[in-house]
Amino acid sequence: MTKKFIPCIYLYHEHAVKGLHDTTIVETDPLRLVQIYNENNADELIVFDMSKTDEEHERALDIIKEICEVAEMDVFGTGNIKRMEDVKKLLYAGCKKAILDYENPLNIEITEEVSLKFGKDKILASVDHDEIVTKEKALLEKYVSCLILLNPHIIRETMSQTQLPVIVQINQIALNKLLEIFAHETVCGITGNTINDNVNEIPSLKKLCKENNIPIQSFDAAFNWSDFKKNSDGLVPVIVQDYRTSQVLMMAYMNEESYKLTLETGKMNYYSRSRQSLWLKGETSGHFQYVKSLSADCDMDTILAKVSQIGAACHTGSRSCFFNEITKKEYEESTNPLQVFEEVFSVIKDRKVNPKEGSYTNYLFDKGIDKILKKLGEEATEIVIAAKNPNPNEIKYEISDFLYHMMVLMAEKNITWEDITTELANR
Repeated sequence: MTKKFIPCIYLYHEHAVKGLHDTTIVETDPLRLVQIYNENNADELIVFDMSKTDEEHERALDIIKEICEVAEMDVFGTGNIKRMEDVKKLLYAGCKKAILDYENPLNIEITEEVSLKFGKDKILASVDHDEIVTKEKALLEKYVSCLILLNPHIIRETMSQTQLPVIVQINQIALNKLLEIFAHETVCGITGNTINDNVNEIPSLKKLCKENNIPIQSFDAAFNWSDFKKNSDGLVPVIVQDYRTSQVLMMAYMNEESYKLTLETGKMNYYSRSRQSLWLKGETSGHFQYVKSLSADCDMDTILAKVSQIGAACHTGSRSCFFNEITKKEYEESTNPLQVFEEVFSVIKDRKVNPKEGSYTNYLFDKGIDKILKKLGEEATEIVIAAKNPNPNEIKYEISDFLYHMMVLMAEKNITWEDITTELANR
């Protein structure tokens, strides 16, 4: 079973605090913590929503959404869950999984319902006493995929009751003791302040685990460096592509050491021919490239890297290094659906910020949400009417009108196409 290092954020009044029972502020901006966790190759992230009121909870969900957008690892959300709707909100905010608090009887009651609705793999449960595991064993094993042990002293007792994977929250322990915790067969992760306070040690702890034959989450390469055909300088060119948009961002070179570092750290490392030294992309600018996949071409002499690019790839500040057009023959751009949606949506968003006289889009924004919703409803009805007619062109026109008005609504409510496509991909 792969062992994971899982930092957590205890979210209280929009700040990150020390723990569930200690509201001392450790960071006023939780997103800064996420950046640190990204840079240190954390495997997953747990966010505890410690809000008390509905208003605080809604603001916490907004922050959790922002956390999910910038985190390079899966985010699990928990806290202030009273009904199925609260689980849905966490998942819709971008959390890969939701954690039910088994100290709260309401969470026990909704376990079956939310598991059947969203899938067992989306639901975890946190427990503080092994008696709960004993009492609710059948429910947990049928509807929950993993346990979060808030008390590290109940590992053995829990293992005697169930073979469910467990993540252990540990707040104080010597780092060398982590290997002993990981030695337990069903322990799949460690979270808590032991990880939070030593996040910079995650890379070295992973290396230590590997040396002790403890399986960790890492990039295992199908090819050794010796399998590649190198150029006359012993290097291999790397083409870098945005994993979301497929935009080509840059081209650089790797030597053996940078190749191994890339696999080890999950961040793109290169060899600079001009400086004749290793180069971690983003080390000085903060514009890191997080590896999503590496592929070799048919001749094994070029690498294609798909990455999550932070900021700009080019040293000029441009998103891509390829912006100097040499020549161009007029041609019709490919109608990539998402690209078309993004281009139209960009115009709509620009109209909102920079109004244009006579613009129908600005007319809708000026009239407000009720007008936008009225038009959206009208266009939906037009689709239904058009669908009853034999001519397919009519429904094509009506769907186009509907999508335009839908994008106006998206701009009004600050929802992006990435929000929509991510949600669809998660279903």
